[in-house]
Order: sequence, then C-alpha cells, then structure tokens
Amino acid sequence: MLLTSMETRLTTIIVDDEKSARSSLARRLADVKYIDLAGAARNGHEALQMISELSPDLVLLDIQMPGMDGFDVLRALDEDRLPVILFVTVFDEFALQELEKHELDCLSKPIDGEQLVRLLEKARRLVGGKGAAGHRRALAKLAGGIGGDSARSMREIRARRKGKGRSAETPKLAIRDGGSTTWVPQDEIEWIDAAGDYMCVHAGGKTHILRITMKKLEQQLDPAILQRIHRSTIVNIHCVCDKTPHINGEFFLTLKNGHRVKLSRSYRDRLRYFR
Repeated sequence: MLLTSMETRLTTIIVDDEKSARSSLARRLADVKYIDLAGAARNGHEALQMISELSPDLVLLDIQMPGMDGFDVLRALDEDRLPVILFVTVFDEFALQELEKHELDCLSKPIDGEQLVRLLEKARRLVGGKGAAGHRRALAKLAGGIGGDSARSMREIRARRKGKGRSAETPKLAIRDGGSTTWVPQDEIEWIDAAGDYMCVHAGGKTHILRITMKKLEQQLDPAILQRIHRSTIVNIHCVCDKTPHINGEFFLTLKNGHRVKLSRSYRDRLRYFR
C-alpha cells in the first residue's frame, strides 16, 4: 500500500563541508517529525559513499564545497536512482540561475525556518509521488544527462559565463586625487578602513585615500569580492586565509599579507564568505 504524503517519512542526509552548518541544519531537522536524519557528510566523496550505502529519500546538498562541489556530486550519482535533492547555498548568482533554469529548489544560507519547512514539505510530496519522475529528469538535465547547456560544476558554469562575455571585466574603483583619477581593480584591493571622513584603500602595497562615506563606498563595490565586516572595515574575501574566534562573537581575519582585521558581532553573518 502506498503511503500518503502525510504518512511519508524521509531518510535524510546532510552534505556540507562546514561543521557549524551541518550541526545547525541537524538541529533544525530534529524538530521535523517526518525527517529521519541518517548521517552528515563533510565532503563530496563522503556524500557519494553515504548515498550508496543508505539510499536516502532526501539529500540536502551544499553547492559550494572545496574539491568536489555539489554539482560534481550530482554528476557522479546513478541517474536511475537519484534521491530528491534540495540544494543549499549562500547567495550565488551563477548557481541560482542554473537551478532556476531547471526549476529546482535551493535553500538559502543563513537558513530561514519558514523556507526550510516549506521546501521539506515539497520534498515530502515528491518522494514516491507523481512529481518524483519530473524531479529526477530535472536533476539529470542539470547534471548533463540531457541537453547541451547543462552544468558540470560551479567552476565550469563560471568559466562558461565568462566565455559568453558575461561580466568578464573586473570592476574598478575610481580614486580621485586633485585633477587626476586612478582606477583600482577591485580584486586588487586587500582591505579598506575608515579614518575619520576618509577611506584608506589598501591595494598592491599602496594606500589610496578617498573622501567618501563607508555606506556610499560599499554601494560601489562588488559584493562577490569585497564585503563589509565592521562599521569601519571592508575586506577582500579572497584575501582572507584564516579566521580566529575572539570575544563576544567577534573574529579576527588574517589576510594573505599577514595583516589582521576584526569582524564584529554585528557582521557575524558575513562569516559564510570565509571558508
């Protein structure tokens, strides 16, 4: 006898390279009566082993993971035995566009409780229901089983978009000094700090002085490169090589050049940018 969606229980695994993210999601899933959490994988290789051994109904799969990312995991799965997959990601324009194109759902970090419940209920209806086959077809198409413009990995998506001329040029910040203007590529900026009414822009071993408010400056910057971590500090997320807990929820971030900056409690949500 087939179970109704209200009776269906979901054997579930979590796949995320961050321990805190796995723990947080596990706590939330513990409050959902129809979820049976079978395990949590730390990387793509562990995920493939768990999926093979446990045959879960549902996989909550982080997209941005070092080495084998979420799309790599999907491509490695048996197309005929795909579980329901709910992708998990911080805001990522490329990933979200790819998922939207295939009408697949994505749970956004930081996790919103209402969104989680809504998408879990949708997954519950899919398992064993009429929509399961369509979900598997969408996953297969995303993975590269159907169609010529399918995703193979996040790295391939970004490379392909750049190949099509999409935002290939690095944005630049204009630094005006008297009658001259210096255009500084934003990916060369290491960090920015406030000094009274002025901003000190540190890039390539030089410090450029810019008179502008922090708020207005932040609006000119590419958030995929530069993120505000303190009321007086902006940092290049690609220049951070280490993070160390401080007091009261604060962190010290160490840049590749050895300089340290503080991430304040008010901007703790920005930690998700620093793996």
